[in-house]
Amino acid sequence: MSAKGKLAGIKVVDLTQFLPGPMMTVMMADQGAEVIKVEPPAGDPAREQAPFDTYDGAEHSVWFANLNRGKKSVVCDLKSEAGKERLRALCREADVFVEGFRPGVMKRLGFDYDSVRAIKPDIVYCSISAFGQEGDLAHHPAHDMAVQALAGFLSVNDGADGMPVVPGAASADLAAGLTALSSVLMALVGRERSGEGAYIDCAMFDSLLPWCAHTASSAIAGGESPTSANQRSLGGAAFYLVYETSDGQHVVLGGREMKFARNLLTALGREDLIAIAERPAGEQDELIAFLRGVFAGKTRQEWIDWFADKDVAFSPVLDFREAFAEPHIAERGLLATSEGGGRHIAPAIRFDQSDWHPGRVPQLGESESEE
Repeated sequence: MSAKGKLAGIKVVDLTQFLPGPMMTVMMADQGAEVIKVEPPAGDPAREQAPFDTYDGAEHSVWFANLNRGKKSVVCDLKSEAGKERLRALCREADVFVEGFRPGVMKRLGFDYDSVRAIKPDIVYCSISAFGQEGDLAHHPAHDMAVQALAGFLSVNDGADGMPVVPGAASADLAAGLTALSSVLMALVGRERSGEGAYIDCAMFDSLLPWCAHTASSAIAGGESPTSANQRSLGGAAFYLVYETSDGQHVVLGGREMKFARNLLTALGREDLIAIAERPAGEQDELIAFLRGVFAGKTRQEWIDWFADKDVAFSPVLDFREAFAEPHIAERGLLATSEGGGRHIAPAIRFDQSDWHPGRVPQLGESESEE
């Protein structure tokens, strides 16, 4: 990002690793913030996660590169006094401090909110954890799937046999990264008005929970828990479902509005089935069976061609390689290539698209002389 980035002039001290914290801070770096990635002597473990590619003349993990581009890397051994003093020096100049350790770790190290606030009174301090800093679960170890399981989300991430399956997206991690970013930006706006910093306790569990309001309404109201079979958005309705094609591929109908049902069933010459699409989820078995038979009659590509002139919420199920090759990716500039050839997923937040380019991926400790 250029010096004109919306967050230019904001300095972030980032002690996070893996996914939620680095995703949050790379979004800040993409908008011009100066993000100091404070790493232990061994580095962020994501550095070692295969596969690797060449970025800016050096080999890097694709995961690490996409979540840490544009940051500076400083090594601090927080078990040593020298490392702690170095971090204190960084805190004196920081606007934002982000950490993702288990609750209590930063206090033992001497860098909890009160300690950092004593160094920089207006600091915006964000802690990202699985279940928050307080409560019975605060010290319970968990990554994304365990959080999804405890929040109820995994119960409706099930197969046809009702068995919950490993989710394809780390939703709790992603929700926490976005919630942390939003919270920090709100706190920075508030600081501009009041001159006061803030402490943010961002839990993956808390961040994920609000996103079930549309599916878990009955449980929220004290009633029964939803199941996939009785939810329009989870597989209980014919027009929000996955169908197999004759070549063993898959397509989806992804729009619940009745206009899409009318358009498709009319095109198929089965207007008599439109009334079934109006029934509640769980009462559309006849229509689902019909559509399964229809979609099994053509290949995925044949259906793509057939739907081209139809106003129906239809999509083929693509793998990631196919998805990244879609013309839409190029049209929107959603993949960018670094000088060394490695590819970055472009930020979804781009105010001046033509001005954005991937920041350099830092080698471990390469910014030592700058700090």
